[in-house]
Amino acid sequence: MTDQCYRDSTLAPSVRAELLLAEMTLEEKVAQLAGVWVFRLFEDNAFSPSRASEVLSAGMGHIARPAGGSGYGAAKAAELVNTIQRVLVEETRLGIPAIMHDECLAGFLMKGSPLYPQAIGLASTWDPSVIRRMTESLRRQMRAVGIHQGLSPVLDIARDPRWGRVEETLGEDPYLVAAMGSAYIQGLQGDEPRHGVAATVKHFAGYSASDGGLNMAPSRFGEREFREVYLFPFEAVIRESGAMSVMNSYSEIDGVPCAMSKRLLTEILREEWGFEGVVVADYEAILRLKTHHLVAADEGKAGRLALEAGLDLELPDPMGYGEQLIAAVQDGTFDEAIVDRSVLRVLRQKFSLGLFEAPYVGIPEEAPKQRAQDRALALDLARKSMVLLTNDGTLPFDPTGKTIAVIGPSADEARNMLSDYAYPAHMELMFAMAGEGFIRPLVNLDEIKESVQITTVLDAVRAQVGDESKVIYAKGCEIRSDDRSEFNEAVKAAQRADLAIVVVGDRSGLTKECTCGETRDCSSLKLPGVQEELILELARTDTPVVLLLATGRPYVLTPFVDQVQAILEMWLPGESGGEAAAEIVFGETNPSGKLPITFPRSVGQIPIHYAHKPSGSHSEWWHNYVDESVDPLFPFGHGCTYSEFRYSDLRIRTHMESDVQAVEISLEVTNASSRMGEEIVQCYIRRAYASVTRPVQELVGFVRVPLESGAARRVIFHLPLDVLAFYDRTMQLVVETGSVDVLIGPSSSDIRLTGAFEIEGQTRVIKGPRAYFSTAGVA
Repeated sequence: MTDQCYRDSTLAPSVRAELLLAEMTLEEKVAQLAGVWVFRLFEDNAFSPSRASEVLSAGMGHIARPAGGSGYGAAKAAELVNTIQRVLVEETRLGIPAIMHDECLAGFLMKGSPLYPQAIGLASTWDPSVIRRMTESLRRQMRAVGIHQGLSPVLDIARDPRWGRVEETLGEDPYLVAAMGSAYIQGLQGDEPRHGVAATVKHFAGYSASDGGLNMAPSRFGEREFREVYLFPFEAVIRESGAMSVMNSYSEIDGVPCAMSKRLLTEILREEWGFEGVVVADYEAILRLKTHHLVAADEGKAGRLALEAGLDLELPDPMGYGEQLIAAVQDGTFDEAIVDRSVLRVLRQKFSLGLFEAPYVGIPEEAPKQRAQDRALALDLARKSMVLLTNDGTLPFDPTGKTIAVIGPSADEARNMLSDYAYPAHMELMFAMAGEGFIRPLVNLDEIKESVQITTVLDAVRAQVGDESKVIYAKGCEIRSDDRSEFNEAVKAAQRADLAIVVVGDRSGLTKECTCGETRDCSSLKLPGVQEELILELARTDTPVVLLLATGRPYVLTPFVDQVQAILEMWLPGESGGEAAAEIVFGETNPSGKLPITFPRSVGQIPIHYAHKPSGSHSEWWHNYVDESVDPLFPFGHGCTYSEFRYSDLRIRTHMESDVQAVEISLEVTNASSRMGEEIVQCYIRRAYASVTRPVQELVGFVRVPLESGAARRVIFHLPLDVLAFYDRTMQLVVETGSVDVLIGPSSSDIRLTGAFEIEGQTRVIKGPRAYFSTAGVA
C-alpha cells in the first residue's frame, strides 16, 4: 500500500518523498546522496551490466555526464541513459531513477551539439531574450537524451582577469550577471519542472575573488561587499527565477571552506532566502576538505562536515558520502536525521522532475531542420556578442577588388573558437587523463573533429571575398610559443594586401597547453607567446591592420592599441564565430556588443571595475599611479558601432505603487546615421551622502534598442526603489531617503544624460523578498 502511495503522481513531491523515505534502509538513503561518473559503469570501454548492477545495487542519486563523460552523440547517449535507468528501476529494491546531469555552459557538452559563444560573450550581448532562446534550445537537446540537470550558469563576479575562469562568467557587475543569469535559468528550467532541466547556479560563493587570481585560492572581502556584490546574483535568481540547484565554491572565506560552511549553505541560502532545492558539491569539493584545505583527516570526516553544513549531494563519485558515513550513523557518531534531511531534498527534486513517471526517453533521430535552426541561433549569438573596441574608420571595409591577408595563430584554427567546456576541449581533457582514474573517451580524435562544424575566420573571409586568389593566409606564430620563425612570411603577406586581418588570442581548455579556462590562471595579462610581438611587426607595415581577439579574458592591449586601425573582441565565439566576425569586418553586420567587464591598461591596476568607491577615483592631486593612469583602457559597457546614436529628452517621474515609491525614467534615442543599428541603452544611479559609502555608479537597467536610419524611439525604465537597497552601518538592508542621481548613456564612461530624483519619507528596512530588477520598454 505504501509502495503505491509514493508512486501516486497526484500527490505533491514533498509528500511522495516522505513516503518513500520511510521505506528506505540507511544504505539506500546514503546512495541517494552521491553521484557516480558514468564511466565507472564501464569495463573495457563498454557498458558493463554486471558492473552497473554492482555499483548501483542500493540506487544512486546522480549519474555524472552520460554524454560528456562517454563522448557519445545523441542516439547512443539516450540508449546509455535508458540502459542505466533500467538497472535502477528494474533491478533495485525501490526502483528509484537517477538524475542524469551534464555540462551546458556554452552548449550541451555532447558530440554533435551546437557550440554557442562562451558565457563572457553571451554577457556581451546585453540581451536576456537571446540567452533565454539559447537555453530553451539546450533544454530541448538535453531532455531528448534523458538529461535532467545542467551544471550552469556561473554567477561568479569577475573582477580579476588573471583568473582563468573569467570566460565562464557573465562579467563584473552583479546586476548584469543576475539579469542574464535569470534569463539563462528561465530558459533551461522552463515553466514546468517535469519538462525542464534543473539549473545549477555556481559557485556559491565568492569563488572569483581569489588571492592572486588563482583558482581555488582563499576569497577575501568585507561582509557588505560580499552580500551586495558576490551574493546578490544568487539571491536574485533563487528568489526570482526559482533556481533548483546550487553548487558550492571550492574556495574558503575567512578560514571556512565553502563546502563545509553552515553559514552559507544553511543560514543564508535556506533560512534567509528560502531555498528549497538541492545543494550539490562541485567535483571532488568534499575530498578537497582533506587534500586541499587540510581541515579533515580523512574522507569520512570531510563528508560529515559537508553534510552537516547543508551540502546535500556529493559529485562526481561517493568519497565522503559512502561507507564511512554509513558507519558513522551506525555507531552513533552522526545523526541519521541529517542524512534524512538531504535525502528528502534529493527525492523531492526527482519527483518534481517527473523521473518516476518517465525514467526513459525515445531515441533521437537526426533532425537537419532543427540543426539548421540551432546554427542560425549560434550565428545570431556570435554577431551580438562581439565588441568593437576601436575603429579609426577603416571598418567597415569593402573587399571588392581588394587583396586581404588573414594572419595569426587563430585565423584558421577552429579549436581556438571554442570555450573550456565545449565538447572538443573536454574530450582533450578526457584523453589527457585516461589512465588516471578516467577511461579513454569512447570516440577517437577524428570523430571529435568531424562532429564539429566550425567556421574559421579564414573560411569566412574566403566566402565573403569570393575569389580565393585575393585572400592570403599566414599563421605567423603559435598561441603559446616563443618561435618567431614565421614572422617574415606573415609580414610579407601583410605587405601584399590592402588589409591585414590578424586573429590572435587563447586556446581555452583544462589541459596544460591551454592559456585560459579552468585552472589556467595567468600573472601578466600579456597575450600568450609572441602574439604581441607579431602584432607590432605587422603594424609597422603600411597595410591597415584589423585585430580580432579570440580570447577568454581581457588582456592588456596598451602596447599596440594605437598601432592598429581597429580591434574587435570576439571572445570565444563558438561554431559560427568566424562567419560573424567576417560579417562585421566587411559591414554586413553592424557591431552592437558591449563589454561586461573592464579592460585594464596594466596588470598593476587589478582589481579594476567601474563600480568603485569614491575614494578610488581619479583626482588631480592624488589617486593616480606614478607610471600609469588609474582609468581603464576600455570601460564597462563600452562598444563601438557603425551607427551614431543621440540621446535626448530625459524625463524622471516618481509615483507610488502599493504604498512604495517607484520611479519612471524615460528618454529618446535617435539613430542619426545612414544605417540601421542596435543601441544598448544603459541606466546607472549614483548615491552621495548615504549612511555608508556607495559606488560612484551602479547599473540598474539596460535595454537593446533596434533603430532604422533616422528613426527615434522612447526608452522607458520602470525602477522599483527596492533595486536601490544597500546594507547600512548596522548591516540592515535598507532603502534610504535622499537624492539619487540618474546617469544614462551607451557605456559607464560615456554618460549622455543626467538627472536626479528624491527618495522621500522614511528609511525603509527590507526583510524578505524584494524587487531585484527594473523593467525596460521601448515605445
